[in-house]
Amino acid sequence: MTSQRRCAVVGRPVAHSLSPVMHRTAYGVLGLPWTYDAVELADGELARFADGLDETWRGLSVTMPFKREAAALAAHRTGDVVFLGVANTLVREEDGWYASNTDVPGAVLALREAGIERVETVRMLGAGATAASLVLAGSRLGARSVELFVRDAARASEVVAVAHELALDVDVVDLHAPADASVDLLVNTIPAAAVAGREHTLAGSANAVFEAIYDPWPTSLLSAAQEEGLATATGLDLLAHQAVLQLLAMTGEAVAPDLLRAAALEALGV
Repeated sequence: MTSQRRCAVVGRPVAHSLSPVMHRTAYGVLGLPWTYDAVELADGELARFADGLDETWRGLSVTMPFKREAAALAAHRTGDVVFLGVANTLVREEDGWYASNTDVPGAVLALREAGIERVETVRMLGAGATAASLVLAGSRLGARSVELFVRDAARASEVVAVAHELALDVDVVDLHAPADASVDLLVNTIPAAAVAGREHTLAGSANAVFEAIYDPWPTSLLSAAQEEGLATATGLDLLAHQAVLQLLAMTGEAVAPDLLRAAALEALGV
């Protein structure tokens, strides 16, 4: 597959996305004359946008808030997408769009790379589409319970349903409630500003931290976890591992996650 093809990341906002630099770096190493852009869409536009793409288009990386819409529009879905109702990858084949979720295996790989091989108790900050994927990833590392810290309990229903399907014990608490009990893993999926002032308290309540946010870099929560000497996985680790899997699905070629992580760090000026 060497002819020129087109791919993009779609989302809102999307200008900050590091996916273009990662995928373009991989294309350069693989010698593929492909293009990869960032496309910002309005609510409800993903299906219309995808339907209007011509045969030069191969794949789309899907970020918030379109992961559920991506799952719904696809002609074919992996088991994880069917289970979660969330997709972050669309690959175009002759018989339609194939939806997959590389966040789940990408998160497992990122955690294992950080030396986090098994967890039983998880504290999750946030309950959006990314949180649903990370609950499934936690389950695959042995999680038995998850505590959801959220602003609005009513909006956590889909993640709660996922956790119940996985036979996990679930507690939903207010985002600002004390993090009293110690847990194996703290996962953050909400903006860094939402945990401002509580970084050390939150980090100190866990044996390991998965900071899925990478803007700003590093976040204060990640810095606090590192100062505590905890095992940490980051949003850049997740982004690199899930991008490797997207590239494999789109191009049929494999690259090392270190290559993509280094490209992202360079783009951040680190």
